[in-house]
Amino acid sequence: MKKLKAEFSLILSLTILLCLQNLSAQSIINTQKQPTRSIDSLIEKKMNDAGIIGIGAAIIIDKKLAWTNGYGYADEENKIPFKPTTIMNIASISKTFTGFCIMKAVEEGKVDLDEDINHYLPFKVINPNFPNEKITLRHLATHTSSLADRYPFYTDSTYVSNGQKPEPLGDFLKNYFVKGGKHYDRDNFINSKPGTNRDYSNIGAGLAGYIIELRTGQKLSEYSKKYIFKPLKMKNSGWNLSEINSNNHSKLYQKENNKIKSIPLYEGTTYPDGGVRTSVDELSRFFITLLNDGKYNNTRLLKKELAEEMIRFQFTQSNTPDNVKPDKLNSGIFWATKMGGTRIGHNGSDPGVRTFMLSDVKKDVAVIVFFNTSLREADEDKFFYIYEDLYKYGIKLRSGLLQN
Repeated sequence: MKKLKAEFSLILSLTILLCLQNLSAQSIINTQKQPTRSIDSLIEKKMNDAGIIGIGAAIIIDKKLAWTNGYGYADEENKIPFKPTTIMNIASISKTFTGFCIMKAVEEGKVDLDEDINHYLPFKVINPNFPNEKITLRHLATHTSSLADRYPFYTDSTYVSNGQKPEPLGDFLKNYFVKGGKHYDRDNFINSKPGTNRDYSNIGAGLAGYIIELRTGQKLSEYSKKYIFKPLKMKNSGWNLSEINSNNHSKLYQKENNKIKSIPLYEGTTYPDGGVRTSVDELSRFFITLLNDGKYNNTRLLKKELAEEMIRFQFTQSNTPDNVKPDKLNSGIFWATKMGGTRIGHNGSDPGVRTFMLSDVKKDVAVIVFFNTSLREADEDKFFYIYEDLYKYGIKLRSGLLQN
């Protein structure tokens, strides 16, 4: 009888323990789900209030992908959801791919960051205001080359859509920078010596990419495929519309006068400045590589010292453009500080496109976010608010306050 009582007591104790464990597990599950619902509802509310059609986002914690999600639509008309695998052009974040290709070409001994670019070009690029001053790849990659984007020419003349073909990059650059060319103008250059003034230049980035193509004998699309896309298994990424599956490509939208319209997909003449198309899922692998000194998992894509040079702050107290405060704005090789020097990486903006690829300076928490909708300039802060919500969510994930 005592044995039966003992067995009954043991069974009862085990039953109670299992019930408590189940309640505890359910409690953990609920606390795990609630924060996710919270960030989801917050983003969905803000995107709906702003009129943003689709968002893709990823959070990287300690150089590892920790969280991804998509919101809204890649195609609103056909109710196709925006997913982490949805492809979209990433605008100026593409410059970091050009920067990586520059450093890979340095590794191969094909270029030098401080060589006169005219050593590599079949035509001369000279600032007429300072004809005896050389321009280098480092100048181009830190936007201190004294080469300018002439507006509105740049936005009016370098985007093509509806099956039109862009002017070949080399022809365009020669016509833009060489006196007598059909795009030449003194306003294509600023009145400052190379290295002394930071003036953001998309066309300068196009020139840097063209030099890499000349020196490697490969288009950026081919060179990137060999040294970035294949090693990182970025099978759905490319530089041209022809290289990716258009069925997985997001539509692009623009909000004007409180009305949202779809805009056609396009390509750019100066594609090294903004031509890459990828997903937040695949871009996260590239960003991790940059944050991790050129290595992804067990694969090294770039020598450590060259990866460090790519993201090293190039502006110092003894070597700073006249119009820059290095603690607030600094630059790597097509890599920059943002948000008052508190973030590193790159942003992007093109018609129908707004993108962020930013990490804190310590590389603890990084966020990638794609928006497939352009807003008016006065509403630009709405993109940043959503980015900041994701960044704060990443901090909580890292601190263990949340478990995704």
